[in-house]
Amino acid sequence: MPEESIEPDDEFFEEEYEEEHLAGFLGHDGDSLNLSILDNARKKEFYPFAAIVGQEALKKALILNVINPEIGGVLIRGEKGTAKSIAVRGLVDILPKIKVVKGCRFNCDPDIPEKYCFECKIKAERNEIVPEYKPVSIVDIPLNITEDRLVGSIDIEKVLTEGKKSFEPGLLAKAHRNILYIDEINLLEDNIIDALIDVAAMGVVTIEREAISMSYPSKFILIGSMNPEEGELRPQLLDRLALQVEIKGLDNVKDRVEVIKRSREFLEDPVGFRQKFAEEEKKIRERIAEASERLKDVSTPPRVMALISRIGIDFNIDGHRGDIIMERTARTHAAFEGRTETDVEDVIVAAELALPHRMRKRPFEEEEFSSSMLRRLVEKYIEEGM
Repeated sequence: MPEESIEPDDEFFEEEYEEEHLAGFLGHDGDSLNLSILDNARKKEFYPFAAIVGQEALKKALILNVINPEIGGVLIRGEKGTAKSIAVRGLVDILPKIKVVKGCRFNCDPDIPEKYCFECKIKAERNEIVPEYKPVSIVDIPLNITEDRLVGSIDIEKVLTEGKKSFEPGLLAKAHRNILYIDEINLLEDNIIDALIDVAAMGVVTIEREAISMSYPSKFILIGSMNPEEGELRPQLLDRLALQVEIKGLDNVKDRVEVIKRSREFLEDPVGFRQKFAEEEKKIRERIAEASERLKDVSTPPRVMALISRIGIDFNIDGHRGDIIMERTARTHAAFEGRTETDVEDVIVAAELALPHRMRKRPFEEEEFSSSMLRRLVEKYIEEGM
């Protein structure tokens, strides 16, 4: 079922602001409030994740992927003006810190030497590995990106003239152990999609130019957003995005009024508005950290695995990836809820997020896919003795 909510339109909070665009939108005829708002916009303050009204399924899908990157990413589908990118960029303040090798361009984990990049291997041989902590970051991929900018490039001329390997890493190097975000992912060029599919499958980027080969690790949380009115996503990449959430505008007057009020507050005083939600964001951040630590102790009992498999069969999903993703998601949800064993509720949450873009049929053909439909299906399985 499409998830409801929306915050200020994505267009007004991108990385670059157009003064006339904002001025026209605000319509204050050049008064002091207008100038103040434009000044605040230039500071690029992100709308707080905790301030988003509704959109619970989207927020949960994003949080679960932060807790457990092995889930495999999220596709956010929604019409224009539903703040798809606002929700993603709002993650900035609740993301945990990761341990990296200081100065590493590929964010190598100092505790896993077998997965070091070529530069860290040299550092290790010289005993120069120095660990440090830094926050998980969001790496944006623009639609006009070239393949060299995405994966990196080798300077062949320098190799031939100086006999040295000259390598410039792409954005996928920066994305390693971070979040890779693509707005309007369905509009990407085919060659970029092909590269992303390869890297998402292997976790390694390999560049070959004139018999010279270079490689580096790149495992990331892939998050894509799209407006289905502008075209669908290629099936190969769709299959690589583990979870899907569909969002729409709110149809509740009270909530829509709250969106307007919060939008206005944020535009007038982004720093003060963010401070208003700072404590709530701190609690979310701490809960994510606790769940990440608990995850390794969470188990899925055989009866729950059987339930997951039965759902996969009844929804006629291709292959086994859907079952695996449902189990990972259910286990992560249990960790987020403070438990060390998955149960039926975790499976329902996981299936609602993992099945929409995978199912080829519904057990109850006349009924729209929803958590209530999943719940009745699970109750039916239990009555049958599963």
